[in-house]
Amino acid sequence: MSNFDKLRAFRHEAYALFRNGRDALFDLMDAVLVSRSIYSFAELSLSPVFRRQWPSLYEALQDSDPPRLELMRLYIEQSAPEKRMVLAGDHTAWSRLQPVTLRERTYEHQAHPMSGAKPITLGQGYSTIAWIPEEQGSWALPFLHERITSAEAPMEKAATQLRQVCQKLTTRPLSLWDAEYGCAPFLQKTADIACDKLIRLRSNRILYAPPPAYSGKGRPRKHGNPFKLNDATTWWHPDEEMSVEDTKWGTLRLQMWHSLHLKQAASQVLSLIRVERFPNSSTTALKPLWLIWVGLEHPLLGSLWKQYLRRFAIDHWYRFVKQRLHWTLPQLATPESSQRWSDLMPLLTWQLWLARSEVQDSPLPWQKSSANLSPGRTANAFAAVLAVIGTPAPPPKPRGKSPGWIPGQPRSRRIRYPTVRKHFKKPKAGAKQSA
Repeated sequence: MSNFDKLRAFRHEAYALFRNGRDALFDLMDAVLVSRSIYSFAELSLSPVFRRQWPSLYEALQDSDPPRLELMRLYIEQSAPEKRMVLAGDHTAWSRLQPVTLRERTYEHQAHPMSGAKPITLGQGYSTIAWIPEEQGSWALPFLHERITSAEAPMEKAATQLRQVCQKLTTRPLSLWDAEYGCAPFLQKTADIACDKLIRLRSNRILYAPPPAYSGKGRPRKHGNPFKLNDATTWWHPDEEMSVEDTKWGTLRLQMWHSLHLKQAASQVLSLIRVERFPNSSTTALKPLWLIWVGLEHPLLGSLWKQYLRRFAIDHWYRFVKQRLHWTLPQLATPESSQRWSDLMPLLTWQLWLARSEVQDSPLPWQKSSANLSPGRTANAFAAVLAVIGTPAPPPKPRGKSPGWIPGQPRSRRIRYPTVRKHFKKPKAGAKQSA
């Protein structure tokens, strides 16, 4: 079976999972895949593959209900079997500065290119967990891409998504996380999930060694000597140490300490990894990379650090869906419509993945040809794929023209909602922890 046959079967299976509005949704997805640059969401209705009128764009997002968990199972079925599936999790912001009538707008983190600007925006946050299929490249294939409500924290949402995905996998995966998730609450929320974790740590973290043997007096200690990442005087001799010559990164020194823990998660035993890159004639002194490993098996230091580099593929995916798949372009009126539109982003990405090896590269005149197509290059050539595989959606049936708003019927102003400020209690530094 060719990949075009797999793609055709995949689209028909996904079409069967949808209910209301599925015909317009599939026309909408096809319009997104063949439209490289647009100025407004309604402009997608002008695409030749969208066979309906422009109000169908918004009606489909109001009436449909994408089966998120059923689609996740469909995505997992398409994933290639391998020794260990590598997952990556992160969250991003959909900035919505103007719409005061949008419910549950919150303050979200978003980096700004201007130096000194606060990395804050108004909008809604979305959490994603994706499969990283290749050791190098920009492909990230999401299993779940969901809105973080005003009552949830990003790490709480990430833990829920990780649990849902791991319950459907047949093997124990490896998950990669950025420094925001390198904290005790996330380790505690994911402690019972069948998944190994490789997490970056900030350089101001403090870890602790195992407590010494009980002396027989007073309360037994829960923590041993502190290990401050930014204070080399608190370090002891590493349990493992080696030097690596990498063709891309040059000379590296790898160090690992075992049997450490965070103060608020003393039961979660972890290994600490320090990756130091030595500068050469063209680079200055570089900050080391700190990672923690939480898993069942003893990690191989020489290859484990390189696995973390695969996490950056999910950052590439965020940029891809915002710029090429027009994720943040619509100005939708409700969080529910925004979530339905967001549910289409993983489905669009998986279609590109299944078509990538069969399409011919169609570079722009100023681009070089490439053998390994990125998601963007595959999307640029997807119009030819649609001409071959067609669409599972039937052609529209004319229904006449709607009478529109009844003259004289009063209109009510939409409700304005205040921006929600999230408040989460942090454990006190000197608080006593239960045994």
